[in-house]
Amino acid sequence: MSKSGYNCAMKRKIAIIIERADITLGGAERSVFEMAGALSALGHDVEIVAAKGQTSSENIRVLCQDKPGRRACYFTFKKALKEHLSENHYDIIHSVLPFEFADVYQPRGGTYIESTLRNAASYQNRFTESYKKLTAFTNVRRTILRRAERKLCSKPDGPIIAALSKYVAEQFKQHYAVKDDRIVVIPNGVKTDKRIDTEEAKKLREQITGQLGLKETANAVFFLFAANNFRLKGLAALIKAMQSAAAQRRTQADTYLIAAGSDRISKYRKMAKKLDVEKKIVFSGPVRHIQNILSVIDVAVLPTFYDPSSRFILEAIAAGKPVITTRFNGAIDLFIDNRHGKVIDSPDDIGALAEAIRYFADKKNIQKASEAIAADNLIEKVSIERAAKQLVSVYESILQRKDAG
Repeated sequence: MSKSGYNCAMKRKIAIIIERADITLGGAERSVFEMAGALSALGHDVEIVAAKGQTSSENIRVLCQDKPGRRACYFTFKKALKEHLSENHYDIIHSVLPFEFADVYQPRGGTYIESTLRNAASYQNRFTESYKKLTAFTNVRRTILRRAERKLCSKPDGPIIAALSKYVAEQFKQHYAVKDDRIVVIPNGVKTDKRIDTEEAKKLREQITGQLGLKETANAVFFLFAANNFRLKGLAALIKAMQSAAAQRRTQADTYLIAAGSDRISKYRKMAKKLDVEKKIVFSGPVRHIQNILSVIDVAVLPTFYDPSSRFILEAIAAGKPVITTRFNGAIDLFIDNRHGKVIDSPDDIGALAEAIRYFADKKNIQKASEAIAADNLIEKVSIERAAKQLVSVYESILQRKDAG
């Protein structure tokens, strides 16, 4: 115990800084809200401090709502934050944006440099890749954020960097030469207690089998891909792998793909038709509650070009489903290759991806992986509660250092 007398059981007041407080915007925003809830459940007083967003909740402080546009300027938000922090006391300032005055910096998207490079690589065309890199590095907003991140990393007394995965930790070492003592890896987590709506799940199953023209008794294995950026998350590679797997099928079960998300479906439907696999793929559109559709599929697959730590893959593991993804997904920290799923070196490796699909076309392999997920208690490992407890431990170590100083 320190001379101030606090311990890990003490209630702390925590500010979590985010650009926009709106869970409909994507996984990063949802993750922040889930983390705030998990920290609150541990007994802490948590406020989300945002530039823009919804103001209906009493634990949300929106500072730049009166400013024009969907986003606030980084410097405008920074000024508003400093004023807010001067008038309100917090034990810990936890930011997902690069502000050097934070105690903890936890970027939900990894480093700005790596995300730019991997997004460009996902176009799989060297001319387009070069163009995307050029335009990204000249984009004013991203340049400001990248410079702010570099400045934050260069300060020896700057924030502790809470990396969502080993992949993200390596990004900070590679791109900014950050020392190990500034980085702590706290693997991403998700809510694992989401209830399945059995009626909704039944309807989804009927819709899927109906669109595919299958009977309920059909010997089929369903793979689920879920994303809102089909290109970055590797849907084109997956469709090619489905074709390859079908051509070289060595098992009795037929494989089908459900592609969920709100991206440009027509482009990928045309691709599936060209490759003669359109009858093996259902484009379901957006899915409101992922746990419902996870309950009716067999394997989750995300051959992503970039993901600091995919919520979709973690939610699939929490549902007891085997997973297939790439080494560019930080979620691989939380499961074992060839035991709970398959890790592909690159989404460009269509042969390896097709082989993983063929492996899980054998239902015995699905059962074996699912049993291993349960036996190894992966549900606990991927939980937001585990991540929150690890964060609290980091908070306390920061407070101890402040107290000692």
